[in-house]
Amino acid sequence: MQYRTFEKTGEKISALGFGAMRLPTITDNSPKIDVDAAVKMVRSAIDAGVNYIDTAYVYHAGESEVLLKAALADGYREKVFIADKFPLWELTSVGDLERVFSEQLARLGTDHIDFYLVHNIDEGNSANFYKYSVYDFVKQKQAEGKIKHVGFSTHGETFEFFKNIIDEFPWEFVQIQLNYMDKEYQAGVKGLHYAGEKNIPVIIMEPLKGGKLTDNIPPTIQKLWAEADVKRSPADWAFRWAGNFPEVLTILSGMSTQAQVDENVAIFSDIEAFGLSDSEASLIDRVSFEYNKLIPYSCTACKYCLPCPASLSIPDLISIRNSWSLYAENPKMRADYYFNFESGARASDCVHCKECEAKCPQHLPISDIMTEVQEIFE
Repeated sequence: MQYRTFEKTGEKISALGFGAMRLPTITDNSPKIDVDAAVKMVRSAIDAGVNYIDTAYVYHAGESEVLLKAALADGYREKVFIADKFPLWELTSVGDLERVFSEQLARLGTDHIDFYLVHNIDEGNSANFYKYSVYDFVKQKQAEGKIKHVGFSTHGETFEFFKNIIDEFPWEFVQIQLNYMDKEYQAGVKGLHYAGEKNIPVIIMEPLKGGKLTDNIPPTIQKLWAEADVKRSPADWAFRWAGNFPEVLTILSGMSTQAQVDENVAIFSDIEAFGLSDSEASLIDRVSFEYNKLIPYSCTACKYCLPCPASLSIPDLISIRNSWSLYAENPKMRADYYFNFESGARASDCVHCKECEAKCPQHLPISDIMTEVQEIFE
């Protein structure tokens, strides 16, 4: 396993971080975690050298934190750094600060959190961030020894918003979405470099764009990857691109299967994993350009948009809309649509309340997309 140094303390952080956001569930349609499988995955990653485990108050409706308590028993807690996040949208009073934080410690079964983030400071959530003096609260908990390092994550729409937040407070680290498709999206590469200039290490989330860069690879993309002198998996290429930046401390992967753990560990155990040649970087740029021609909506399937008042499976509906473009409007997809949504809500059930749009980190026009899906498939 490769490690990078958290310069403030000299702590060695694994270049691969385990994102406990997409843990295996009992069934595909259930949010309930498959505890035995998830514990095995987390522990196998730790045994292989992963020492940064990322969760949040809302992941798996809070069960992610509870799962980690079980996974980190038997001496595993001492082997890792836990990263957790405070949910700004939960705030309705000052008392919620202590309530949520105490609940997180109890769920995790720990007396401190190593890397604590204010979760997704963006244009909408920033009002609560300032109103309830959240930064002062987390610094207080740091002074009490209950937090080691204070940072924030963001899906803010612009670099300018990111710059303002990062300049206003003495953050110790920051987490942003970044992959070779999102170089100029949200904070982007520009934000990455800006954080680096301020000696603030960066945690990368969505390096595989929610699996969109590894699943169902279009033929034109497969053709480009085949041109490489060294053959690598799409995940391998995406991780290498993200890891090629010296500002990056660790790269989170929301692993859902043991096979993903094994593949990712192998990639991050390669001593040359983060060294891209000019020709390899150029190839990735070409792949990015081709993808951008094919994908109309950059959904990462984070599920922040759920639950939907009309019970729509919004990420799945956006995915099939994207696939319509990726696979050249293959008419067979209409049969797939009716099969996949036969017993559930379809796009035509959307009531256009736009609650989902207010919660979407990617700021997608979900209501309009549902109309498109209806027009294409129904």
